[in-house]
Amino acid sequence: MDVSIVIPLYNEDESLPELSAWIVRVVTEHKLSYEVIMVDDGSTDNSWQVVKEIAENNPNFKGIRFQRNYGKSAALNEAFKAAKGDVVITMDADMQDSPDEVPELHRMVTNEGYDIVSGWKKKRYDNALTKNLPSKVFNAAARWMSGIKLHDFNCGLKAYRNKVTKCVEVYGEMHRYIPVLAKLAGFKKIGEKVVEHRPRKYGVTKFGWNRFINGFLDLVTLSFVGRFGKRPMHFFGLYGTLCFLLGFGISIYLVISKLTVENFALTNRPAFYIALAIMVIGMQLFLAGFIAELIGRNSAERNSYLIEEKLGIMNGNNI
Repeated sequence: MDVSIVIPLYNEDESLPELSAWIVRVVTEHKLSYEVIMVDDGSTDNSWQVVKEIAENNPNFKGIRFQRNYGKSAALNEAFKAAKGDVVITMDADMQDSPDEVPELHRMVTNEGYDIVSGWKKKRYDNALTKNLPSKVFNAAARWMSGIKLHDFNCGLKAYRNKVTKCVEVYGEMHRYIPVLAKLAGFKKIGEKVVEHRPRKYGVTKFGWNRFINGFLDLVTLSFVGRFGKRPMHFFGLYGTLCFLLGFGISIYLVISKLTVENFALTNRPAFYIALAIMVIGMQLFLAGFIAELIGRNSAERNSYLIEEKLGIMNGNNI
C-alpha cells in the first residue's frame, strides 16, 4: 500500500463527506493505493455515523471511535498502530489542509529519502493576534530547544515513513513534537514543504490559548527526557552536589569567622540560613537522583533500544 492517510476528528460531521471525496479524487488521479483511517475522538455530533456511511461506500476508509475525548495525540497514536501504508500522512478534518499535497508529500518520502516531511503553512488565514503571532513565538522556541529547523511544528499536515510511526509513542499533547520524538528515536532526515493553508469552511477551532502554555511545558519535558531519561543522576546529582558544596563552603567560612572573630554572632547572620537552605536543597536533589535511578533500574524500558537491523543472530546465538 502506498499511503495511509490519518485523519483525527472531533465534531466534524459537516466537512467529512467533502473531504473524503477530495481525497479519493486525488489518490485516484495519481494512481496511489491507499487507506484512510478516521479517528473519532469522542465526537458529540453525527461524525461517527458519517464515518460509517463513508466506510460502507468505500472499503479503503476505516474508522476508530473513542468512547470519550482523549485528545489528538491519542487519536494519532492509535491510527499509527493500525497504518499499513509505506507512507503515513496526517491531516486535519476541518478542510484547512489540502489533500492535493498528498502526492508530493508521498514523493518526498519515497524518492528523496525523508523520514518525516512537515508541512509549513507559510501563508495563514488565522487571526494574526490570537494565533499567528503566538505560533511564531512558539515555533521559534521549539527550533531553539530541539535543534530541528522547522517553521511550523504544529502543522497537522505531515508525512512519515511507516517505520517512524511504529517507533514513536504519541501521548499527552505531544502531537506537536512528533519530529522531536522521531529525532530522539534516531530518525534524522526531517524535511519541510510549504503547503496550502485554506480558510476554515466548517466548524470552529477546538484549541484555545492554553495550547501554547502546554506546548512549552511539553517541549521542556521532551528536552529533559531526551538528555537525561536514562541517566537522571547526571542531572540531579550534578546540581545537588554543586548546591551542597556551595552551602558547605559558606558554612566553613562562617565557622572559621566564628572561631577567629571576636563577638561573631553566627546564627544572627542571613548567610547562615542561606547556607543551611542550600545544603538541604542539594541533598534533596541528590536523593531525587538516587530515587530516579532506582525507578529507572526497575523499568522494563531501561535497556530497550531501537534496533535498526539484525543479521546472523537468533536466540542469542550466532547462525
